[in-house]
Amino acid sequence: MKHRAIKRRNVVIGIGSTAGVAAVGGIALTAQASGEKKDSTTSSDALVFDKDDYTELTETIADADGTEHSVTYHFYKPRNYVTNPSDSDHQSLVVSVPVKIDGKAVDAHKAPIVLANAVGAYMPSSVAKATGVGQAALEMGSIGGGTGGMPSGMPSGMPSGGTGAINGMVNLAKLALVAGYVAVEPGTRGRSLTDSSGMYYGTAPAVIVDLKAAVRYVKFNKGRIPGNTDRIVSTGTSAGGAVSALLGASGDSKIYAKYLKEASAADASDSIFATGAWCPITDLEHADGAYEWNWGTNVTQSTGKVVDQTVSKELQSQFAEYQASLKLRGLNGYGALTARNYDDYLLTTYLQASATKYLTDLSDSERETYLATNTFITWSGGKATFTWEDYLTHVGARKKTAPAFDAFDLSAGENNEFGTGTTKSRHFTAYSAKNDSTGLSTKRVASDIPELLTLMNPMYHLLEKRNPNRSKHWWIRLGTNDTDTSHVISANLAAAVDNLGDDVNHSYYWDQGHATNEDPGDFIKWVAKVTGYKK
Repeated sequence: MKHRAIKRRNVVIGIGSTAGVAAVGGIALTAQASGEKKDSTTSSDALVFDKDDYTELTETIADADGTEHSVTYHFYKPRNYVTNPSDSDHQSLVVSVPVKIDGKAVDAHKAPIVLANAVGAYMPSSVAKATGVGQAALEMGSIGGGTGGMPSGMPSGMPSGGTGAINGMVNLAKLALVAGYVAVEPGTRGRSLTDSSGMYYGTAPAVIVDLKAAVRYVKFNKGRIPGNTDRIVSTGTSAGGAVSALLGASGDSKIYAKYLKEASAADASDSIFATGAWCPITDLEHADGAYEWNWGTNVTQSTGKVVDQTVSKELQSQFAEYQASLKLRGLNGYGALTARNYDDYLLTTYLQASATKYLTDLSDSERETYLATNTFITWSGGKATFTWEDYLTHVGARKKTAPAFDAFDLSAGENNEFGTGTTKSRHFTAYSAKNDSTGLSTKRVASDIPELLTLMNPMYHLLEKRNPNRSKHWWIRLGTNDTDTSHVISANLAAAVDNLGDDVNHSYYWDQGHATNEDPGDFIKWVAKVTGYKK
């Protein structure tokens, strides 16, 4: 997509023609010339969506039940959603609009718009090479994170190089399209990107700024982009689930204004109607404590040993203080959520219900076999019960060492997410900075870290600001065997929006790990329900 010309009404923008272009790792990077002034009218015109600039494609696409359908759709090739991109390949999106499904005409002008991001591990994602729906690519590259070379928060089956969809995650853009919805797939900058001088330009808060700019682009083009721009539903998995939740929580927040202005985003709202978040890796500054509370006594996959229990218990103590400060109440009238009762809350609200559903869906013989193998479960009256300790034993080894997210040796992917300038990785918690093992001269977090944490945490917008422009509908999912994060993280997110009076649909997939989606059909139906869409 280097130097690609994009049609915008009567304006043609030659990407890479306004200033010097640096090729870094095969990526064309563009930057506005220093001191160059932009005309606001020209910028606005450049963001006008050309509704006639599409290719009509026909594909066979399976729905959530696996039934194949012939789908004819208009595919709008990659186009930038800001007029001053720092990276045109990543700050672009594609749009797919269904016109026929199985030969029957579809009018998608009032359909929901599913904004399906491909973010994972806070790495870059791109649609630059997309020639059809569902081709947004997560770029793993070679930067990695952690001792195994895999970025934190990615499923263990994911290859460490190249591109591809997140392992095990159903392609929600295609599911949206075959359901008759409009699919918008945005690319985003990510933490591994550097310019020709070695400066990191995709670290926090780049990914959320890009998603907000993409939403603004869609809303700016109301009446030009088919679909209901007041019914945008965001989806994402892992770090993509985290930024999907952040997008939903932070709608129209002013704290992003300077970043959006710098990129010359469209002058429009960036609030969304509904949020889909699968296994969100979020609330990063408190994630280490939550992780140790959840998995502290389990052995670690890479070492086969239990982590340093002094470190684990100190982090658990931090979590207890943090959890008490939130003053959250559990779903279904559970009451105050604390470190002391959170195991019971997870068991009674989510885990036992998840096991019950799983066992109920099995045949009698399959259920008998499963229960014979997993004797820790008591099956009585059509319900599964078990203890927290037995559940932890059932899950087995944890994925991450301690601390899980702000590593003492700066090896975690999240350390890179808070890199800056030519510094690849930084500490973002006082605890890990104090216990740094890399020989840093200072044992404190940098002065800009608190602001970056605020920019990246949905809990700030939900609990401190009670943002009135947040998403009011939430779909949250996690696997019960997912040790990439703590179960507390998504449960706290669900409790936060529930306590604000929002609609929340949150459950766990039994015996499933990271980046799984076992009820995509239910999600598609949920989108229709909450948006009020009827074909």
